[in-house]
Amino acid sequence: MVVDDAVVARSMMTRWIEAEPDMSVAAAVRSGREALERIEAADPDVVLLDVDMPELDGITALPLLLGKKRDVVVIMVSTLTRRSAELSFRALALGATDYIPKPETTYEAMTSAAFHRELIDKIRGLARRRAPLREHPAPPLAPEEAPRPRIQPPAASRVPEIKLPRPPRAEITLRPFGVIVPRAIVIGSSTGGPQALTALLEKLAAAIDRAPVLITQHMPPTFTTVLAEHLRRISGRGAHEAEHGETVLAGSVYLAPGGRHMRVVRDGDIVKIAIGDDPPVNFCRPSVDPLFSSAAAVWGAGVLAMVLTGMGTDGTRGAADVVAAGGSVIAQDEATSVVWGMPRSVAQAGLCSAVLPLDQMAARLLRLLPGTRL
Repeated sequence: MVVDDAVVARSMMTRWIEAEPDMSVAAAVRSGREALERIEAADPDVVLLDVDMPELDGITALPLLLGKKRDVVVIMVSTLTRRSAELSFRALALGATDYIPKPETTYEAMTSAAFHRELIDKIRGLARRRAPLREHPAPPLAPEEAPRPRIQPPAASRVPEIKLPRPPRAEITLRPFGVIVPRAIVIGSSTGGPQALTALLEKLAAAIDRAPVLITQHMPPTFTTVLAEHLRRISGRGAHEAEHGETVLAGSVYLAPGGRHMRVVRDGDIVKIAIGDDPPVNFCRPSVDPLFSSAAAVWGAGVLAMVLTGMGTDGTRGAADVVAAGGSVIAQDEATSVVWGMPRSVAQAGLCSAVLPLDQMAARLLRLLPGTRL
């Protein structure tokens, strides 16, 4: 279901979705009120919900929509402004699954390949996450579609049916944790990341005091500014958007600024932040791989990497560099991930020392730091 008061935006998103062979639009409406009136009959898997609309805006409509369909995935669609970023984070707290920032003008939205790709990828990825929660019984066949009776061969000539086994799920092999006490904690996250980071960092104050925490969250400018402020309140520590050339110190949380890569570099005995505008990695900027790989080069076996919920494989090559340097990797498990893409990739590559539910990750990390506790 597409919910947007702008007819051009509504038509554009509808056209993009209908062009996909595995998607269809159940309804396209202009307000939150219309969405409420039609959600039960339309029965969508995913709702694209605009933030600013007449009659009933997205933030007001969100809990009402979830009240009518508890299992529906709601993706907020908002412009790249500070107000929209703040409202999107509020929506996540109210039960939205994710958000998609859209360009400020209609022309920019229509011509943005990145916006188009992100919209489709998030719908597909999040709908798959929800699919097991629903049962879709096959509709009854119309008379003309009913299968014809099969003529069975005589019993003596009947060939036994052969059932091919389903391919087994890739097994996850864990490796021992490194023997060096972590000197830096690096975290990568994407879809579902803001909620996961909030839950994780509110339990990590003791770890932050002992080792700097550096985070790459797939997120555009302005949104990272608001996220950093939120993480500062949650953690009670100095969380902020990282600045080029600043010194990395324990007691602080450094967040990659939206739209720019963050790395660390050594300058004598000092470790500094390096912010770059080089091309996207894994279609992402900021990307997790540059942070992880540079941390491995700087701190070696003293790196602990954590891979949280997110689509795609970003972070896997960087995690391999961390392991090659003697460091350790912890991944979020499937059950607590909004999308088990990034963590699954590192886990199935055999790079993890632990794959844990989100609410157990902080405790496991703190056990690696002598003298700390929850």
